[in-house]
Amino acid sequence: MSTNALETGVKPGEKGLKQNAIGFLSSCVIGVASTAPGYSLAATLGFIAVAVGVFSPAIMLVAFVPMLLIATSYYYMNRADPDCGTTFSWVTRGLGPHLGWLGGWAIVVADVIVMANLAQIAGLYTFLLFGAKGAAASTLWVTVLGVIWIVIMTAIVTIGIALSARTQWFLLAAEYSILVVFGIVALVKVYTSHPIGSIHVSWSWFAPWDISSFNAVTAGVLLAVFIYWGWDSGVTVNEETQNSRRAPGLGAIVSTLFLVFIYVLVATAATAYAGPKALGDHSDDALSFLGHGVFGSGWDKLLILAVLTSAAASTQTTILPTARTTLSMARHGAAPRALGRVHPRFLTPHISSILMGLFSIVWYVGLTVFSENVLFDSIAALGLMISFYLGLTGIACVFYFRHQIVKSVKNFLLIGVAPFAGAAILGYVFVKSCINLADPANSESGTSWFGVGPPLLIAVIFLALGIVLMVVTQFTHPTFFRRRPETAPDDVLLDPEGAPVGN
Repeated sequence: MSTNALETGVKPGEKGLKQNAIGFLSSCVIGVASTAPGYSLAATLGFIAVAVGVFSPAIMLVAFVPMLLIATSYYYMNRADPDCGTTFSWVTRGLGPHLGWLGGWAIVVADVIVMANLAQIAGLYTFLLFGAKGAAASTLWVTVLGVIWIVIMTAIVTIGIALSARTQWFLLAAEYSILVVFGIVALVKVYTSHPIGSIHVSWSWFAPWDISSFNAVTAGVLLAVFIYWGWDSGVTVNEETQNSRRAPGLGAIVSTLFLVFIYVLVATAATAYAGPKALGDHSDDALSFLGHGVFGSGWDKLLILAVLTSAAASTQTTILPTARTTLSMARHGAAPRALGRVHPRFLTPHISSILMGLFSIVWYVGLTVFSENVLFDSIAALGLMISFYLGLTGIACVFYFRHQIVKSVKNFLLIGVAPFAGAAILGYVFVKSCINLADPANSESGTSWFGVGPPLLIAVIFLALGIVLMVVTQFTHPTFFRRRPETAPDDVLLDPEGAPVGN
């Protein structure tokens, strides 16, 4: 690491977090669990079917591509700088402090926004699991239980990373196993019982070039990109992971592979079992609709359990990256010092974790009281935040390693072409999302706010708020904003023994 880098902020591993607390597999588990596969499929599968018909599996593959490409930038940036601030720290190095600060802000905003929806799903599906349909229909009781879920998961995250990882193992094992069993049972029934409306799988379902409309492909990808979001959470615990320079970045890549497998499997099974029209007719919760037919009476609650454990796990893993991002920002002098405190016993960023939980509760309760439509419109704005900070990370990788890119074909492809291509795809998704969300018809409420759709205006408001806070921070913490973009030192891609990475 360059001398300049060390002089401008605290070294990775020196923030007081518990080092070597979790292993490579736990890092992967956190990355997969943070995407909430069960909830994501339940919420989006029907809409994707409406957009592209039987080609939902192909869309899952297409949306996987930019995530895998950006995951390579996470791997190499983590090799150079295993800082728990991830995008904040890396974009600061590659593109400068202002974009770095905004990248960190985008992570915080996205996580706070999604926490409201995750808490609501966790509350709702807890009641459904126990057959309390009256409570499940009550906004008040769902909100109360959702708040309780946030409090529980905040406490677990605050107590320690090891407890967080063990909790994730249990929740993800239940969720992933149920989804795999669902996919297998559904496909077996398609070919043995021939349910009404079922269709046999065709290889063309996996070929995006067979989709007749490019607009349909774009619409499907815009939906599918959201369900892959979260795999980067495993990298935010890099300073607490064994072999912090390699394992978290590799875990990010492995996480995306686990995700594409389960998404393609479930999308294929659901399409074959019910057909795209039936999935579209039940787009509010496609998995619950399929549960009774695939598993039978009683056993259909397995899918409710999958969505519940998915939302609960993601509630916890959403707190993790936010707390560590703000911890890093504080330790680098880009945020209030209190956010950089680490609990002397638990060795976690307790102030940041607790504040994340409190802000999430305020946001959730506030929006629920004000308007549930606004809650859902804020979720629609998430794609902009995701595309922004992931795309920035890819660009930062190219700029930071620009002297290394030309040294080998491998470097050119993996450190140059892959991150840039991933950023370019997400840039297109960002622009296309802005265009779509500007139309009030694409909002939950269907109303216009100052001539544009509420989701776009919500995103613009948060961006403007971030810029204002950044300007204020520039006056209160001027040293950080004097940093200059850096380039990777010549030996950054060597392991401690001097061998090239990957050899």
